[in-house]
Amino acid sequence: MATWKTLTLQDSASPLMEQLMFFHDHTLLILLMITVMVSYLMTSLFTNKYNYRFLLEGQMIELIWTILPAVTLIFIALPSLRLLYLLDEINNPLITIKTIGHQWYWSYEYSDFKNIEFDSYMIPSNEMKKFNFRLLDVDNRIAIPYNSQIRMLVTAADVLHSWTIPSLSVKIDATPGRLNQINFFVNRTGIFFGQCSEICGANHSFMPIVLESISP
Repeated sequence: MATWKTLTLQDSASPLMEQLMFFHDHTLLILLMITVMVSYLMTSLFTNKYNYRFLLEGQMIELIWTILPAVTLIFIALPSLRLLYLLDEINNPLITIKTIGHQWYWSYEYSDFKNIEFDSYMIPSNEMKKFNFRLLDVDNRIAIPYNSQIRMLVTAADVLHSWTIPSLSVKIDATPGRLNQINFFVNRTGIFFGQCSEICGANHSFMPIVLESISP
């Protein structure tokens, strides 16, 4: 989970999150190279006392600064498109869980083996135990087995919501009248926190998500 003074991404708990972190580092490296090059050119330009009055056009320079941005965008777009397809892929899920967003709590339904339905509310500050996290813990957690493919079916009963767990690279809109789905794979046990990521009303900040990955 994100903690105080954390400047980097959360620790990954799924293969797709690891791929997203690699893509983040890859893109950041390209941006750093562009920043260094532009800073060097601007510094050289401002500190140079000489100028060339007879340079009216430079076809080679214009060709270079037209091609270079296109090549740079290709190096960013190709891994990005690959990740987009991987995030949308559904691979023989072991369990399907349906979640419904409400103002301002989540409902969950397990229907593969037994029909289990429950609501998940944030624990108020005056009812918290010493081991609870403020504004993040809930009264009923989602429990799933680790090292398993999980499919989430997400919808909403009233307004737009967004079911999000950053450690698992999961973010999917909960839209009234529409059933969206997402697939993820948790590769370690633990408790993972998320929150609604779509402004949905006065208590938008008070409908957290807690997923517990357990050994089957």
